[in-house]
Amino acid sequence: MVDKFAIETQGLLKSYGNVQALRGVDLQVRLGEIFGFLGPNGAGKTTTIRCLLDLIRPNGGVLRVLGLDPQDDPVAVRKRVGYLPGELHMEDNLNVEGVLRFLNKLRGGKADWDFVLHLAERLDLDLDIAVKNLSKGNKQKVGLIQALMHRPELLLLDEPTFGLDPLIQQEALRLVSEARHSGATVFFSSHILSEVEAISDRVGIIRQGVMTEVAETSVLVNRSMRRVRLRFKEPVDTTPLEALAGIQVLLRDSDQDLLLQVEGEMDGLIKALAALPILTMETERPSLEEIFLAYYE
Repeated sequence: MVDKFAIETQGLLKSYGNVQALRGVDLQVRLGEIFGFLGPNGAGKTTTIRCLLDLIRPNGGVLRVLGLDPQDDPVAVRKRVGYLPGELHMEDNLNVEGVLRFLNKLRGGKADWDFVLHLAERLDLDLDIAVKNLSKGNKQKVGLIQALMHRPELLLLDEPTFGLDPLIQQEALRLVSEARHSGATVFFSSHILSEVEAISDRVGIIRQGVMTEVAETSVLVNRSMRRVRLRFKEPVDTTPLEALAGIQVLLRDSDQDLLLQVEGEMDGLIKALAALPILTMETERPSLEEIFLAYYE
C-alpha cells in the first residue's frame, strides 16, 4: 500500500449473519481530495465508513487509513480523523457547549475554542441550548462542529447536510471545502447529489456492496450521456438518426422537433446531422443524479 492514499481498501468484506453488506470493496481516496461516496440505503456506505474506524470489523480484505491499519491501532487512527456518524448520540442533559467541551477533552484539548465559536457562528448554533431541546438540524450542526473543530487530517462524514435548511447546507459545504484547502482529505456520503457534484473531486458509486464506478466528477458527468434538442427547417425522416448506436428518442413534438438522448461519443450523430436541414440544436448534460439513477437501472 502507498502512503499517497488517505484511504485504501482491497477486497473488503462484511456480513451481518446471512446478509452480505460488503462484497469486496476496492477503494482508493487520495490525500487532499474531496471524495463523494454514493449509494442508496443498504448499499454499504455506512458499513464501509465504520470499518475504516474499526467501529465494526470486516470479515476479510485489507484496509489502511492514513497509512495505518485501524485494527492494529484504532486509537491512533481516530486521533487523526473527524467523524460525523449518521446518528450522533449525545447526553441529553448537557448543553451544546458541554458536549463540545467534553469531546474536546477526550481528544486531549486539541481544538482551539475560538475556532469552535467561529464554527458555531457560521452554522448559527446557540451553544447554551440543552441537547434534549435541539431540533434534528441543530443536532446535525453539533455533529459537524465536533468533526471539524480539531482540524483533523481526514474527515469521514456520513450524510453531513442531512436535516439542515438550504442556507446552512451551503455554509456546511463551504466549511468542508475550507477544510480541504487547509490540507484535510474529505470522504463523505450523501443522498443530495447536487452537493456531491458541486464540491467533490471524485465520486465513487457503490451498489450492493461492490464499487461499480470511481471517476472524477467532471469526467463522469461529461462522458456518460447528453440530451440533444433538435429543430429542423422542414419535416425530415429521422429514422437514420434513431438507428445510430447510443441514440434514444425521448420526445417527438412534431416532424420538425426532436429530443434525443445520446450515450457515448457525439461524433456519429454530428456526422448524420450534417445531411439534414437543422434550424437549431441545443445540448445539455445530465445531472449527477440522472447518471446515478442510470447506473442503478
